Amino acid sequence: MAKEWILNMAVNRWGLNKKSRVGPVSQWIREVDPESLEEWEKAYLQRLEAFLHKKKIPLTPREYLRHLGTTLYVKVTEVLRRELEEVTEEDCIQYLRNLVIQRTFEGYQRERGVVYGILQEALRDLGVDIQAAPDEIDRRYHVDFWIPVRGKYVGIQIKPVTYEQMQDLHRWEQWMKAAHQRFQKRYGGRVFVVYSHKEGRRPVMVNPEVLQQIREEIQRLRR
Repeated sequence: MAKEWILNMAVNRWGLNKKSRVGPVSQWIREVDPESLEEWEKAYLQRLEAFLHKKKIPLTPREYLRHLGTTLYVKVTEVLRRELEEVTEEDCIQYLRNLVIQRTFEGYQRERGVVYGILQEALRDLGVDIQAAPDEIDRRYHVDFWIPVRGKYVGIQIKPVTYEQMQDLHRWEQWMKAAHQRFQKRYGGRVFVVYSHKEGRRPVMVNPEVLQQIREEIQRLRR
């Protein structure tokens, strides 16, 4: 388990699983709609071959995958190992302190800025009250705030993102999808994920189109 965690962290850190490296695998597998692992492997290698030819990479698909694996090995055994050796006990103490105090406070301030500085203002004409969700709701359904609407609730989750993470928003949405579906079944309203980042000291919504979706859901529950 620890080994898989390290490899997963390294793959994501150095982008070895990005479309530019391994192709748009999510798109390809939907196109192929394979019935077996063998069918998918064969189809993937065929598409990867065309992908490599287009990028003028003079390797066969299997050689290329081995090259990526070797690159990962170097990153783990040389870069990560060197960085781990540089970590001191004081680094760990300060990191944990900053995590529970400074970063928690900054996250709280960011949430308040998004919810009360952007969402509440944008929904003011609907006369709704955005409330912090109870801790149990947060843990069970990944819902930070909710809006009561005639005995039902619309859920809102606030997620901070950096510019580098914006291309992976769909992965977060897929990961949280099941919990949000359970929330809707229990409380009647959909859950909306609001992504934000900071410009200076001001929080900014990455996906402002969600405001209209929240308005439509509130109106649906009122009918």
